[in-house]
Amino acid sequence: QVQLVESGGGLVQAGGSLRLSCAASGRIFGINAMGWYRQAPGKQRDLVATITDGDTTTYADSVKGRFTISRDAAKNTVYLQMNSLKPEDTAVYYCNAHIQYSTFWRARDFWGQGTQVTVSS
Repeated sequence: QVQLVESGGGLVQAGGSLRLSCAASGRIFGINAMGWYRQAPGKQRDLVATITDGDTTTYADSVKGRFTISRDAAKNTVYLQMNSLKPEDTAVYYCNAHIQYSTFWRARDFWGQGTQVTVSS
């Protein structure tokens, strides 16, 4: 089965940096896009950044200029470099990937387990 494994979360002071990683493994025939979402307590899960197989990127307005998404296609891995972190960035961050996992069934979204990012003031 396809699995997304995240790493890099933790506790950091405001103004600091973290880099999240997410590696997809399993029966993968292709990945159309990967991205990061986050969910703070009492709030909806919101898009943070996405990157396509053509390396087109999108960002939430709240993170533009501070976060950078990138990928290593050979490793089926996506990264999120987070700089100038703010307390309001505190959330559980989830990796997402749109993956062709079968030669027959159409591609679908897969999700990681989530990793906690806490930014102290």
